[in-house]
Amino acid sequence: MTKSNVGFIGLGLMGQGMAANILKKGWPLSVMAHRNRAPVEALVADGATEAKTPRAMAEQCDIIVLCVTGSPEVLSVIEGADGIASAGKPVTIVDCSTSDPSVTTKLAESLAKKGITLIDAPLSRTPADAAAGTLDVMVGGSETDVRRVWPVLECFAGRIVHTGPTGAGHTMKLLNNFLSMGYAALYSEALMLGRKAGLTPEVFDSVIRGGRMDCPFYQTFFRWVLERDPNAHKFAIRNGFKDMSYLAGFANASGAANPIGAAVRNSFAQAVGAGRGEDYVPMLSDFIAEANGIPPLPRRASFQTH
Repeated sequence: MTKSNVGFIGLGLMGQGMAANILKKGWPLSVMAHRNRAPVEALVADGATEAKTPRAMAEQCDIIVLCVTGSPEVLSVIEGADGIASAGKPVTIVDCSTSDPSVTTKLAESLAKKGITLIDAPLSRTPADAAAGTLDVMVGGSETDVRRVWPVLECFAGRIVHTGPTGAGHTMKLLNNFLSMGYAALYSEALMLGRKAGLTPEVFDSVIRGGRMDCPFYQTFFRWVLERDPNAHKFAIRNGFKDMSYLAGFANASGAANPIGAAVRNSFAQAVGAGRGEDYVPMLSDFIAEANGIPPLPRRASFQTH
């Protein structure tokens, strides 16, 4: 099978591992730098080429994967000056960002008139899974379009679920993150209340771990709580707040009341407002403790920075 030229924009914590796996699986790869050149230089050294603008990438690629922060960044890369759309060439865009579904569906409609296909394929799991090629991917698009990009998704995914038409992937991602950020808020508040009562995190963990309330998200969260490993779950609190804000907008547009979603969003909003947005999600437990007069747990000597 002749492999299409693939472009990749967004070489952050998730993107650099995803792009490396696309390259390792033998796909011709073009990448683009943003703030951090290190991932670009590493990929170019392994055989990728570098594009200077999204337009230049579109001129040489058939499929372009985006892994940026959210809808504003996606719109900038596609419709901005020297954006993908300005190349005037049919291309398939695979948006692996966590974007606003309403923006995604409107963008897909406008791009289709230009011969450009937009597929949403947001991700679940961690940067370690991105490097290992074992991410979960929720993909939205027509059967034909999804089938065309499936081999590229398989480069970095251990599980792929076709959720429906374009926009369905981003909707499912918001629901997935509602659950995970909800767990983070619950764990943080429960730990704080336990410590108020004299129950240590170790006692808490001895009850939950291995029981019905245990899960992989709990385990990575508690690698920070117990081991103070900042690399346990490298997902910023500000991104959790962004996703919960997208969820609130989706609920409002649907005419639905989602009081639990509002409570989860407020937990993240308070942390962001207090200047803790760059902390990773498990560190929400420290913020909630401190907000209630409980000092943070000490960091281990080997884990002083994140």
